[in-house]
Amino acid sequence: MAKVEIVESLYQEIEKRFKQEAWEIFDLLETLEQSPEKGKALGTVGGIVIKEFKYKSFRFYFVTDGFKLKFFSEEALTDILIRFVRMSDKKHQQDTIDEIRRILKIIGPSGFA
Repeated sequence: MAKVEIVESLYQEIEKRFKQEAWEIFDLLETLEQSPEKGKALGTVGGIVIKEFKYKSFRFYFVTDGFKLKFFSEEALTDILIRFVRMSDKKHQQDTIDEIRRILKIIGPSGFA
């Protein structure tokens, strides 16, 4: 089973924007613990895969170790970390993806707070 982590800034943004619906979204994001292959791959930066998960008109972006996700069996995915880092609507989708890539290139996965 994979571990899902939501960075604090995204957690607060979800609670602020969705209010009552926030817990439904958190539950949806945590379904990746059971099925880490969900989501659409958008690209890789240094072995880190950027993927998106859709909810209505919003996209939630997460990063994970691409090597583990691709080559390990489901039983071996116990130590994989899926970190949700950003959220956008359809209009700002490309800007958000470019920002995630820029952070990964300059700082790495630890650059998300």
